[in-house]
Amino acid sequence: MDRVNKIINLLENGQHNEALIEYNVVLKGGSPDEKFLLGEELYHFGFIEEARALVENLLEKYPEEGEILVLLGEILVELGEEEKAILILEKISEEDPNFGQSLMLLADLYQIQGLYEVCERKLLKAKEVLPEEVIIDFALGELYSEQGEITKAMNAYEVVLKEHSEIAGVNIYQRVADLLSASGVFEEALSYYDKALDEKLEINTLFGYAFTALQAGFNRTAIEKFNELKGLDPEYHSLYLHLAKAYEAEEELENSLLSIQEGIRQDEFNKELFFYGGKIAIKLGKAEEAEKFFREAIALDPGFTEAALTLNKVFFHQERYDDVIDLISNLEFIEDEEPQLLWDSALAFNKLEEYSYALDKYEAAYTFFKNNEAFMLDYGYFLIEEGKNDQAAEIFKQLQKNDPTNEEYLDLLERLSSTGD
Repeated sequence: MDRVNKIINLLENGQHNEALIEYNVVLKGGSPDEKFLLGEELYHFGFIEEARALVENLLEKYPEEGEILVLLGEILVELGEEEKAILILEKISEEDPNFGQSLMLLADLYQIQGLYEVCERKLLKAKEVLPEEVIIDFALGELYSEQGEITKAMNAYEVVLKEHSEIAGVNIYQRVADLLSASGVFEEALSYYDKALDEKLEINTLFGYAFTALQAGFNRTAIEKFNELKGLDPEYHSLYLHLAKAYEAEEELENSLLSIQEGIRQDEFNKELFFYGGKIAIKLGKAEEAEKFFREAIALDPGFTEAALTLNKVFFHQERYDDVIDLISNLEFIEDEEPQLLWDSALAFNKLEEYSYALDKYEAAYTFFKNNEAFMLDYGYFLIEEGKNDQAAEIFKQLQKNDPTNEEYLDLLERLSSTGD
């Protein structure tokens, strides 16, 4: 194998032209063992097409050799030729010692294609062939987890944990913890996060622990873990919003606002941080600061209607009706998606005594809110104020139909029936 070692040394030293000359010698006249070994090495070095040429050359002489077929299958996958890889791998017979490995490769390919049942069959067959290979149990865990089959996934991962806490670079305790957390089994997830962190202190694991603690209502634990994460990596942007929520849950509003401000310094384009900062500022009675937060959020996303609606509440409370209209007119929103802005416009125009504009907005909003009692009452009384008694009567008839014993509606309908537009 001296020639193979020579080629590898040349590649490692960057002497690609010299390596190519030696490669061609092996391709044309090397022994089968040299071709196979060089094919493996080149595959791992990333010289995929060169590896393919060697392996396909070998298959001309050994068309049913499983080891060669498996290597070609891996090469084809790397080249994005999955269908060809499947055809190659399916050629390997059950008697071939490489059959189990081919099944595992096939399972990966079928999982990528979304053919989960076929993937499962291949893995279960591989487990029959290679009962000691826990990598197969890991693959089953990954498959079941992707499908949302929590019990099956847990059973598979537990088999792995009997022998390994890490496999294929994955912390299995963290995998199980993430799975349980996503399934809402928060307290059990926390015990696995503890074990994962005992194995290795890793920032994503720490975030998962803190986030799960927050979801479980263990706010002090969440605060502790988020702060630990912040100490390890202050640029881990996702932590700040959740840390703020944990502080809010503990009624530590000033700390919540400080967390938001820290987060914004790390990620000034995160509209959710500005939005949440605005809500906390309102709770603290800091209306001016809240407005700045909301305006920043909307500046980052002119279609951020939730922020606009919350800012409108501030404006209505302060009787700043012109600001409501200005804000809505500068938004990018679709009426079907956020009709509340139409209602806000109607309310603001009404307060500004611009009644024709208010009527237009009420009529537009009616399509979306005709089953909303609060809107219908607001709209009905507006129509009465505008002297549109017949239209108002229709509104109150609808309300009375849904609440036949409501005396307010009955009295209004009686009064309206004696008058007309």
